[in-house]
Amino acid sequence: MELVVHKYGGSSVADAQKIENVARRIGKVKESGQSIVAVASAMGDTTDELIDLAHTVAADPDPRELDLLLSTGELVSCTLLTMALRNLGYDAITLSGFQAGIRTDDMYGKARIFSIEPGRVQSELSEGKVVIVAGFQGITEDLDITTLGRGGSDTTAVALAAALNAERCDIYTDVDGIYTADPRIVPNARKLSEIDYEEMLELASYGAKMHPRSIELGAVNGVPIYVASSFSDSAGTLIHRVDKVNELENRVKVTGIAYQANLAKITVRSLPDRPGIAAALFEPLAARGISVDTIVQNTSLERITDISFTVSRSELTLAFAESQKLLSQLGGTEVISDDTLASVHVVGSGMQNTPGYASRMFRILAEGNINIDMITTSEIRISCIIKEEQVADAVRLLHEGFELGEEN
Repeated sequence: MELVVHKYGGSSVADAQKIENVARRIGKVKESGQSIVAVASAMGDTTDELIDLAHTVAADPDPRELDLLLSTGELVSCTLLTMALRNLGYDAITLSGFQAGIRTDDMYGKARIFSIEPGRVQSELSEGKVVIVAGFQGITEDLDITTLGRGGSDTTAVALAAALNAERCDIYTDVDGIYTADPRIVPNARKLSEIDYEEMLELASYGAKMHPRSIELGAVNGVPIYVASSFSDSAGTLIHRVDKVNELENRVKVTGIAYQANLAKITVRSLPDRPGIAAALFEPLAARGISVDTIVQNTSLERITDISFTVSRSELTLAFAESQKLLSQLGGTEVISDDTLASVHVVGSGMQNTPGYASRMFRILAEGNINIDMITTSEIRISCIIKEEQVADAVRLLHEGFELGEEN
């Protein structure tokens, strides 16, 4: 019997009526003769509300306790979904991340799945049940509950699909697919019928509504991921391995424009330009769980250099304090920061080995009077750090400049 895995986002299960709608959608799959495992996020804004509640009783909540608190949101939505399914006459059962065999490391707040023991899920499926699994959570070797970070239910669903050898993983949310840009910013953004894992990973890493780790898992395990709306039956976007034979001559070179707000830049000034200085700065930051993105080291002047890097604005306080602690050890003179930044990204595998895309991007931004603070590139991505107040204009200008709203 064919097995599918569904994931339903928080907006899809935001209230009782929406939970009942999801239950009916799952019921149709079961009626078609397929087995189904469904992963659900917490209802609506529950996670944010729990975070706010934690901060009312503790200025700096303990990460272990916070993860345990946040994991309850998914348990609420999943048990309600199971009750709705049972009310419709379907045999269903809820499993927590622990009960579903999802094992993670102990990096609270952004844990990574290292294995899934699917025996319990398979056992329940063999009895003909619909299995509802709480997303966003797992358990460590010491039996502590962890959460996977924002969007972690996507990762739960794709990881389960891989472990269970499912035909594909369907991600249902409040958008009906992947677009060439955020349609809230660019009204004529075009929905993509398909996209390659590689391109989607770049878009997801920089703001598109998918958890990057879920795309990595899909690519590594060959799990097709279908993104669609839970509120309509309109066609969505299939994320899979796209055949690129002769593709570069026949397709748009740029696939989409992504952006990321809430960035901050830290600069460590006047560091000695010697081997090991970057490692001495970034290894302690990594040990504290701080995720660093763009890194720029200025050209050495008299063997003195500056190193600048970006972090999420939510991690600025911790990253700045850690950099300050390292300053005398590193031999620098000062640490400065800027918390007013964002990033904009042009993504497309068609740009590989094709000149002119970077200069075109820079010209479009220049003509829009948008100053570039930092630049990084990969084979299929060009990224610019700019002021956050200009990011929406930058996305619109780049989308128009690369003609992504037009059918080709």
